[in-house]
Amino acid sequence: MGNTLGLAPMGALPRRSPRREDPLPNPGSFDELHRLCKDVFPGQMEGVKLVVNKVLSSHFQVAHTVHLSALGLPGYHLHAAYAGDWQLSPTEVFPTVVGDWDSSGSLNAQVLLLLAERLRAKAVFQTQQSKFLTWQFDGEYRGDDYTATLTLGNPDLIGESVIVVAHFLQSLTQRLVLGGELVYHRRPGEEGAILTLAGKYSAVRWVATLNVGSGGAHASYYHRANEQVQVGVELEANTRLQDTTFSFGYHLTLPQANMAFKGVVDSNWCVGAVLEKKMPPLPVTLALGAFLNHWRNRFHCGFSVTVG
Repeated sequence: MGNTLGLAPMGALPRRSPRREDPLPNPGSFDELHRLCKDVFPGQMEGVKLVVNKVLSSHFQVAHTVHLSALGLPGYHLHAAYAGDWQLSPTEVFPTVVGDWDSSGSLNAQVLLLLAERLRAKAVFQTQQSKFLTWQFDGEYRGDDYTATLTLGNPDLIGESVIVVAHFLQSLTQRLVLGGELVYHRRPGEEGAILTLAGKYSAVRWVATLNVGSGGAHASYYHRANEQVQVGVELEANTRLQDTTFSFGYHLTLPQANMAFKGVVDSNWCVGAVLEKKMPPLPVTLALGAFLNHWRNRFHCGFSVTVG
């Protein structure tokens, strides 16, 4: 008899192709877990500041900053940056050398190198006049779905003191990242370690991040309401100082007016705001900021002009 039911032989049945899952993304650096929320809050401003940026070539640029303040002496900063030819992303160029020198003789310098396709190195030096304050060396390895970092801070073989920081982040899903931080410090008569666990969940319009350890907790929530409005909420608790701070910030962008407004209010009765205005076609940006601490009855304001 023939195949009266009209069924195809087993070997002729079409096979379902295996489901292809997207590879997990790299979680990025541990220091950037709270970056989206931090960028919403306005930076402190006090006094009058003039910043002149000058691009000398495709690799080299300098910036001159003059700051006049009622809280201290006038200051001048010279900022220089060199960027190489190897660009991995719009914000990552290797090698990169950045230096900042002020009128008091203090120097801050950073050197970023790409040792291999996945291995990065960074060196940080900070001096105050003619004395070294900080020297730090970082090594970071970025895998397909994880990042491991080791930092060595202020190593002193003679004084037997050192600070070692280890970071690890792992992407578990397309949106969930888990990891931790281990800080070990040693100096004569003192030695200890602090462990911190971290987690980050990223949705389409919001990002929630939490760090919890024996030293305290740090939680942040970032939400992009639309193309013009962003808000951020941050909670920081320090067990050693027995202090907890809650902050709320927002960022409002008005593209048609070339204006941006940032504001903040926290649980210490502090409020602040910064208004930025670009002046096209001139390469000039004006900024005006004011901050008030109701609890301590302190007020300060600032104004800055950026050229270039």
